[in-house]
Amino acid sequence: MPLYDAEYLPLSYLSQIGYCPRRVGLLLNERIWLESADTAKGRKEHENVHTQRIERRGSQIKLFEYAVFSDTLGISGKCDLIEAQKEPSGCRIPAAEFPVILYPVEFKHGKLRDEQEYKIQLCAQAVCLEEMYHTTIPEGAIFYISSHRRQPVEFNEPLRRLVCETAKELHRIRDTLSIPTADYSEKCRRCSLLEYCMPSIKQSAHAYCEQLTAEAQEVEML
Repeated sequence: MPLYDAEYLPLSYLSQIGYCPRRVGLLLNERIWLESADTAKGRKEHENVHTQRIERRGSQIKLFEYAVFSDTLGISGKCDLIEAQKEPSGCRIPAAEFPVILYPVEFKHGKLRDEQEYKIQLCAQAVCLEEMYHTTIPEGAIFYISSHRRQPVEFNEPLRRLVCETAKELHRIRDTLSIPTADYSEKCRRCSLLEYCMPSIKQSAHAYCEQLTAEAQEVEML
């Protein structure tokens, strides 16, 4: 049975919440987005990938920008690339005249590195495809554009549980319209929302600002 009856949230935000819960709260609930050098570079490197198309080479089909969803996780989004290889015991998809096995590939900018949030995002794509086409996907890969290398990712049970837990937390943040507190660290320096988030400000200062805002709103209502 589906876990959620409300809105389907962006699949890519499973990666965002893994990077920083506060960031995803700002993106979801305050609709804040600011560009940085890193995000601009990543967007540019994705341009060749983020064009919906199908490429066929014999018994292999490549599906770019393929839309997926999961009723169980309450998410929807697009896969950068799905490699579909002909296999008699595989599943049926609309783009293929023969049964196939599916292999999702997520593109990331930068050099090869081990990022758990990227694995969560990729595994969530596999879960979506498994639900949509009643199949099993044991593995996928993350392709790092700058280094032109793939990092295979096994979709084992611990990772699948983490995907489910992350999806639940994403929905909790959305349902409660909450903005998680800041946890300042080195990665904050490269975050495009740094100036808006102000993670280094003490919570007492945040509380004071919130109090001033509330008081100002009360005055406006009088």
